[in-house]
Amino acid sequence: MAMAVGPSSGDDDEVISTINTTPLVDVMLVLLIIFLITIPVVTTSIPVVLPKERVEVRETKPENIIISVDKGGNIFWYDARVANVEALVGKLKVVSKITPQPEVQIRGDMNARYEGVGKILYACQRAGITKVAFITEPPPLGG
Repeated sequence: MAMAVGPSSGDDDEVISTINTTPLVDVMLVLLIIFLITIPVVTTSIPVVLPKERVEVRETKPENIIISVDKGGNIFWYDARVANVEALVGKLKVVSKITPQPEVQIRGDMNARYEGVGKILYACQRAGITKVAFITEPPPLGG
């Protein structure tokens, strides 16, 4: 059983010089439909409002507590080094009983590991401190 495709002129040496683009168009349409269906699902999972970067001038009050972390992970209460986290919790418990409660401001070195800052946050939580802020420097102008 044979099937004849095209004219039966007998000249089989003729080359077909046109490109069949039908399979390419079919594949592209399928990909377009897949992207149209999946992109809205991926981009809108949970609606949240992301914080905007802004330079905010903070007023340093004398009652604010400044705790610093250097790049070695050492914790400092103002300029005095704190021996360990338990000593920091003890100092923060005394401060947490003051009314109104002062704000604890954390100054972390940019090259410090997060572990040092995490210890301070955990100590504030254990001591009952409700106001914690991070002190940063604004980015350079034009950058």
